[in-house]
Formats: sequence, structure tokens, C-alpha cells
Amino acid sequence: MITVPEATKKIVERSRYLTEAMSKGLINYSSLARYIKPELEKMLIKPVSEAAILMALKRLEQELQPKFVPLKIFTSAPDMIVRSNLIEVSVGNSEKLSAKYPQLFEAHKENKSSFFTITEGLSETGIIASRDLAEKIKIILKDEEIHYEFPHLSAITIRMPEANITSPGVYYFFLKSLAWEGINIMEVVSTPMEISLILAEKDVNQAFSILTSLFEKLVEE
Repeated sequence: MITVPEATKKIVERSRYLTEAMSKGLINYSSLARYIKPELEKMLIKPVSEAAILMALKRLEQELQPKFVPLKIFTSAPDMIVRSNLIEVSVGNSEKLSAKYPQLFEAHKENKSSFFTITEGLSETGIIASRDLAEKIKIILKDEEIHYEFPHLSAITIRMPEANITSPGVYYFFLKSLAWEGINIMEVVSTPMEISLILAEKDVNQAFSILTSLFEKLVEE
């Protein structure tokens, strides 16, 4: 039969935000115990005292200490580049689509300063490009099945340190900060040394401000 500590852990670990807040000592455990008490009693099919839940939460806090702190891999604030006026086209995969990649790359080469990425998934391919390439892309893809078109996008590209390749949790460090503020990330495009976050143009200023604030301590030092 499931115990109070096991049930408490199951409830807490459903929420990454709650888990992180507990690991940093930001949670009022008495309030949390009262909040999860009804669900715990339903899981255990018996009454549970707040004291027992409180003890389980305090023990759980010790298990939730992060094994890795992302900021440790940054010796200084990373370069962040904002690119606006982007569009995304989602295309159904077909036998002819891959043969059109050279034409798409050629269109990009004509304007090397433009933003351009292709991500091929199992059933569809996403093309993110500067808006000035939109018409050329549509002409090249005129015989393909267009699933979605997303205008008015921007990208924030973050240059990553080499330690990013072998360090867990670095992308989560950025993404959870934006998710906490309710900013939607349309796409994440990455290479070993870069990550580009694709989001609506209306959100880019707030997102950039949040991301730069993560490194304010490093800048001060």
C-alpha cells in the first residue's frame, strides 16, 4: 500500500515549478500540506494528519536538491541575438520535398543576412525564415501540402558555452523562466553551441528582458 511520503512525492513531482520552489526553500509547507491533504487522503483512502504531510514534505526537500546548477557553466553573460520579421511554414513530408531543399538553400544564399532553418520531422518539415524569403519559399513549395503558416515571429539566439554539450538542464534553465511568465515558445532550434527560441513578435521584448535578467549577477561580478 502506498505510504504518506510516497503519495506526497508523487503529487509534488507532477509540477516542476513546485519541485524547484521546494528545492530553494520558497514554499510554506504548512500551507502546502493543507492544500494537498484532500488529494492525499483520496489516494490513501484514509484520513491523514497535516503533521504527517508536513514531515513528508520536509524530508522530500532534501531529495529535491538539484544535481546541477546551469549558471555554473557560464563565466559571463552569453551573447544573445534578436532577429525579427520571421515566418514559419509547416509542410507535410513527401517524396519530392527533400529534392527542393537545394532550391530553398539557394534562395537563402541570395540574402546571407536572412534567418533560415529547416527541421525535418517524422511527418512534417518546419521552415523558419526571414519574411523577405516568404514569396520565394511559397513558389518553391507550391506543389506541397502546407499544414500551417505562422507570420510575425521573432527569434532569440543564445550562444552557448562548450560545456552545454555535456551538461544537463541548460535548456530547461531558459525555457522554464519564460514559461513561468506565460511566454509561449513556438519552436526551439538548436546546434551544439547555439539555441534559437522562436516566439511571437509581441513577446520578444519581454522574453529578452527575462533572459538577460538571469545573468545580472554575472554581469555585476
